[in-house]
Amino acid sequence: MKTISILGSTGSIGTQTLDVIRHDPERYRVAALAAGGNVELLVQQALEFRPSVVSLATKEAAERAASMLPDGIRVLHGEEGLIEAAAGAGAELVVTALVGSRGIRSTIAAIEAGAAVGLANKETLVAAGHLVTKLAEARGVSILPVDSEHSAIFQCLNGERRADVKKITLTASGGAFRDRTRAELKDVTVEQALAHPNWAMGAKVTVDSATMANKGLEVIEAHWLYAMPYEKIDVLLHPESIIHSMVEFTDNSVIAQLGVPDMRIPIQYALTWPERRPSPAPALDLAAIGRLHFRPMDLERYPCLRMAYEAGRAGGSAPLVFNAANEAAVERFLRGEIAFLEIEDTIAAMLDRFPPEPVDTYEAIAELDARVRREVTALR
Repeated sequence: MKTISILGSTGSIGTQTLDVIRHDPERYRVAALAAGGNVELLVQQALEFRPSVVSLATKEAAERAASMLPDGIRVLHGEEGLIEAAAGAGAELVVTALVGSRGIRSTIAAIEAGAAVGLANKETLVAAGHLVTKLAEARGVSILPVDSEHSAIFQCLNGERRADVKKITLTASGGAFRDRTRAELKDVTVEQALAHPNWAMGAKVTVDSATMANKGLEVIEAHWLYAMPYEKIDVLLHPESIIHSMVEFTDNSVIAQLGVPDMRIPIQYALTWPERRPSPAPALDLAAIGRLHFRPMDLERYPCLRMAYEAGRAGGSAPLVFNAANEAAVERFLRGEIAFLEIEDTIAAMLDRFPPEPVDTYEAIAELDARVRREVTALR
């Protein structure tokens, strides 16, 4: 029985992780659950899975949850509660499904505690990849990707020599606006941006998919996960989201991982690795699908992806600035404060305002992250 903690248990990845556990209950024990403010769902999860620790974002939310839970479950809150859920509950695997850079410190805490990490929080490696990968190597801890694209690359590289890799290709659905021109994006609404054609995801990730910032984050994440130079990381538009990513080798052979667009498949692989188990997700039927389509990536059509490549190559604090600016801009878009195309304008402005510099500690990362967000909030 594997002991698992889930950070972000009430979000899209968290609920699907619990669905995987529910499908194979004799194999797992849930040690801790952490969430933001969805008290009712967290309480429901805790009553079903009986973790020893739960944590919520605020004291008020924790007090509400405590009034509905038995005495045997410790109810914590805030950053310290999140770290306790990550590092203090005795989990063998910590699934980090938090959205945004707030997942960095708890991921570091899990690694320091010797737990493997099921990484769904790509921002952790974007902002702090140099720190996190170095710490994981020093602790002998595995970082197991949960994103469908990175799970695919991870699977394609099994048993292969990294020296034989010619390039890796991340596939991209193109998001809600993949068939629109730049001119047609001027007045798109929040509701339209959230109508992803293939995947059921949280609001922030869905908007990132529409801007292609999400794929940019994955490019930077791939650089750290696989020690891969940016010139060997490619992106290909694939509207059906059946090929989740692929690896081309020096002999020009290509290995790809295919499956239906269901996040429970990569989630389960992170939970069971190196084994495979029957999945609650439906099987792939290529005959029923009939055809798969591909298009080259246009970095002029998707400037967020271009800026991500540029930030990754610049190194230092540039990926952190890209991520913080994007997160803050997406929040403003979701609140109706800026237009869709102003997300990319905001990122460009912050990359100009904050030139690359070394960020060698978590404290330096957190300080710069906060400064960028304040600047974005102050923009008019």
